[in-house]
Amino acid sequence: MEKPYLLHMLTAAKNLSPFDVNMAYDAGWTACTPYLQVTLDEVQGLVQDAIFSRGPKGVARTGIFLGGRDIHVANDMMEAARKAMVPPFEVSVFADPSGAFTTAAAMVACVEAQLRKAGADGLRGQRVLVFGGTGPVGTAAAMLASKAGADAAIVSHLGLAKAEETVARARSRDEVGLSAADGSSQERTQGLVAGADAVFNAAAAGVQVLTSAEVAAGARLKVACDVNAVPPEGIEGVGVMDNAVALEASPSGAVGIGALAVGNLKYRVQQGLLRQMHQAGSPQYLGLDAALEMARAHVD
Repeated sequence: MEKPYLLHMLTAAKNLSPFDVNMAYDAGWTACTPYLQVTLDEVQGLVQDAIFSRGPKGVARTGIFLGGRDIHVANDMMEAARKAMVPPFEVSVFADPSGAFTTAAAMVACVEAQLRKAGADGLRGQRVLVFGGTGPVGTAAAMLASKAGADAAIVSHLGLAKAEETVARARSRDEVGLSAADGSSQERTQGLVAGADAVFNAAAAGVQVLTSAEVAAGARLKVACDVNAVPPEGIEGVGVMDNAVALEASPSGAVGIGALAVGNLKYRVQQGLLRQMHQAGSPQYLGLDAALEMARAHVD
């Protein structure tokens, strides 16, 4: 009898996301076992318990999933898991804390595609604003945009200090050229949007970060991407179902990408990476960059 596909799902949080569990089973994993409130120093022991217990054939059917809320902690856990491997006892590892990596990748790939349709070289050389950028999805999206060549800024409605704190932490963990911006007033936000080519919204559900008046300030705006599916619209005029729909308030002919378009791509990316773990035939280390690669391959 062939050994089952076993996925060990580690999270620093007190609960594992049911979304991630469902996705893993639907991707073909036989059994998914949660490990809750895991600390960084526990990762090595858990990983080595998993790899040494199954033998070469079992190792090929074993995977580690890293969840949680903090994208930097997840990356640290990924590195700890990598260091814990003892070839040929080595398994695939996939990090997607709070779905942030796959959601951010889907946002960036959707926006890149629309920018290319508008004649740009993807995100390269574009001014990008990420509202809600202090959260996990926003920070991840800003990091990906920066790596793709954008002049990316994390915007906080709580003021410049919060955005600067997030940028400093991201810079200390990765080589990204992010900047911080103050979105604490309509006047400041309009000034920011006036110089933007693309805007992302990853703020909390039900929070509107841009009104129609603020969208109207975007004289060169090309794309607005909003992952908020809870009323009111995170970016006024961008509907949940929109996929490259013209924004009425935009003087520059910008298009909107809504939560469903992003969510459909995010689903395909997470499913694809979960399947890749046990189909590749060799150990995979799948994080933020792998998520963007998968999203680019599946974007319409």
